[in-house]
Amino acid sequence: MPFISVAATIAATIGAYALFTLLKVLHQEFTSPLRHVPGPKSDHWFLGNRQQLSTNMDGQEGLWTAQYGRTVRINTFLGFSQLYTTDNKAVQHILSNTYLYQKPASGRYFLGRVVGPGVLVVEEDVHKKQRKVMNPAFGPAQLRALTEIFVEKSKQLRDLWSVKVAQAGGVARVDVIPEFSTAALDIIGKAGFNYDFHSMGGDSESIRDELHEAFATISAAGKQTGILDVLKAHFPLLRCLLPSTRIDKVIEGSQTTMRVIGQRLLHESRQNISAGSSADSAASRDLLSLLVRANMSKDVSEAQRLSEEDVLAQVPTFLVAGHETTAATWAFFELAKNAHIQMRLRNELLEVDTDNPSMDDLNALPFLDCVVRETLRAHAPVTAILRVAMRDDVITLETPYIDRSGAVHDTIRLTKGQSVVVPILAMNRDSTIWGPDADQFVPERWERKPAISTSLPGLWSQMLTFIGGPRACIGFRFSLVELKALLFTLVRGLEFELAVPAADIGRRAMSIVQQPILRSEAAAGSQMPILIKALKDAEL
Repeated sequence: MPFISVAATIAATIGAYALFTLLKVLHQEFTSPLRHVPGPKSDHWFLGNRQQLSTNMDGQEGLWTAQYGRTVRINTFLGFSQLYTTDNKAVQHILSNTYLYQKPASGRYFLGRVVGPGVLVVEEDVHKKQRKVMNPAFGPAQLRALTEIFVEKSKQLRDLWSVKVAQAGGVARVDVIPEFSTAALDIIGKAGFNYDFHSMGGDSESIRDELHEAFATISAAGKQTGILDVLKAHFPLLRCLLPSTRIDKVIEGSQTTMRVIGQRLLHESRQNISAGSSADSAASRDLLSLLVRANMSKDVSEAQRLSEEDVLAQVPTFLVAGHETTAATWAFFELAKNAHIQMRLRNELLEVDTDNPSMDDLNALPFLDCVVRETLRAHAPVTAILRVAMRDDVITLETPYIDRSGAVHDTIRLTKGQSVVVPILAMNRDSTIWGPDADQFVPERWERKPAISTSLPGLWSQMLTFIGGPRACIGFRFSLVELKALLFTLVRGLEFELAVPAADIGRRAMSIVQQPILRSEAAAGSQMPILIKALKDAEL
């Protein structure tokens, strides 16, 4: 009887909580100013326009803007309103006011299960504090010291591919997605924590195998969601009331493993620093050591320093962020598709008289820079971001909109709890900004005079790929140098062609990033098959 009584109490509590939440959402929807904003009808009774939002990235990025303008109402679950905006002034306001516009709690819950309370997840003062201490580790001087690692691992991948080419009789068909993934894991292992995962071959020590396994397990588990996981994400109270799922237990076990290993790595970093190892030494130039050194700096007050928990939270954060290789995949797709661009880039790279370029050497190559910029414009890994208004707000617009009754508005009002979609890829491919060839891969656009100038409120290169404001990507320089090192090394030594017709390559949202798929094998998931050939005249 006591058990039945407790169960009934829990069920009643859940029911009352659900009813209160539903009534609150319904009231917000029926009084929402977004109801009068033009926009598409739901294409699904439950999902609203969410399916269109995730698939509207295959040549249709600007479809809603073209039809309805820069301020659009789209529909989320059960047809509830959501703001979709490509208005520059509105986007600037949203990205700049990070205390007012935050990541959705449900998204933070799912991401937090994988990376913990790191800089990608936390908000407000906690984020500001973590960011301030971490910034020095991602400065130009620090990235200059890490370039050797990027080049070393790129050469290792080149040599592995050369072996595959030789074994295949001169032409090897390679799905480059897992190949880049293993290379990136080795890069972030060495650059992030001063050890090697040996993902591209070789024997590894037990601690490294254990960390690799924990990371792979938690990453795979994080992509599996059931109805209980969704309920817990959207209704925090249920996290205490509902039982742990199998996925919860898998994630908790992997988090425990990663925490134990993170503590060892943190201890090693502190020992090296205490022993007098300089920031330029091989033992102290990794991101974790640089973070520890910055956190111990006399310039940082005790109140501003990160706790051990905060520092440990960055270990899985570095792994997840550093493991992302979508940009490299799309760069080689474009080079394999456009032989003249590949040839021009290779000719520039072969003029360099070293196989071990520095960061300054890489940054001094103008066409390499154009290819990287165009890749990140046309193939932004994160295609859109979602923010939730933490209180009522009025946003001033650059371009007024006309509501359903014909009235013109130069502001848009949001109420607390309403969400906003900022479509990064759509803005990066906006033809009114980039011209009629906005949906094409044209590296030469970055050579045009006068230089490209847009009003997009992005952190880097007049685009939104790394977003902007206080939550702009802290590791953007790391990504740029890593991509340049991969392109430099691989294009100098090998030739690339598409293994399938270009028209068969599509794209699909995978978790928070876009990945290529084969339209003819969509059920197989993400893949990018490329034919790789040896370059006879390359200076290997």
